[in-house]
Amino acid sequence: MARPSTTRTAPAWCPRAYLLTTGQFSDIAAQERHRPPGADLSPATALRTGRDRLWPGRYGTLVCPGSLDHTPVLTLTASGGLADADLRAPRAAYLRTIAAGLVQAHGWDLGRIADYLGTRPGADAQWTPTALRRALAETAGDD
Repeated sequence: MARPSTTRTAPAWCPRAYLLTTGQFSDIAAQERHRPPGADLSPATALRTGRDRLWPGRYGTLVCPGSLDHTPVLTLTASGGLADADLRAPRAAYLRTIAAGLVQAHGWDLGRIADYLGTRPGADAQWTPTALRRALAETAGDD
């Protein structure tokens, strides 16, 4: 496993991966789209071409950006691009959830997390690194 970087430069993305079955991934996709689980997605096109637009709207495009330890990585994203997205600033509670994952997965400190999250589309319009540090340090009941 790679050691966390000690540089203060915010990378473009900081992934966290979970090993799921096709059925588990399909159930998560259904839940994110407010649909009943049960029907498995077919990743064949995404594995072959890198992406497959399954349906319009949120979580409608299956993407395979590569592999990790010889296992394909799959994710769902919006059907349109970032320019098409209606970005909204995330609430502090959501940012704290992301921050907890960055600490657990990458060993980052609060300052690095605030610098990183403050550059993400949507958050960057409302949150400064100073405000992020303050919000991330608060308890969950302080929203």
